[in-house]
Amino acid sequence: MIKHIVMWNIRGDTAVEKAHGIARLQHSFASLLGKIPGLLYLEIGVDSSRIDYACDVVLYSEFESQAALDAYGSHPEHLRVKNELGDLRIARHQVDYSNPH
Repeated sequence: MIKHIVMWNIRGDTAVEKAHGIARLQHSFASLLGKIPGLLYLEIGVDSSRIDYACDVVLYSEFESQAALDAYGSHPEHLRVKNELGDLRIARHQVDYSNPH
């Protein structure tokens, strides 16, 4: 299994603007469930710490294999979501790893 974690900071000058962007992100990624072969699990977490160095949102997902994660990158549904959300992020961080246990 491959774990795919992505963290974003969301564009917005006010808490309301950020909240609107986060809601858009949550809705768009939730729409992927059941549409991506090999995507086993997907969860969106919203930061509650409000620490200045924290990211606003994290995507945690699990894929059955590296090949499934690779295919996700170019899947039309994933590309649709990337297009929908392209203007929302101001920073992005990613980690992919396998868990041997």
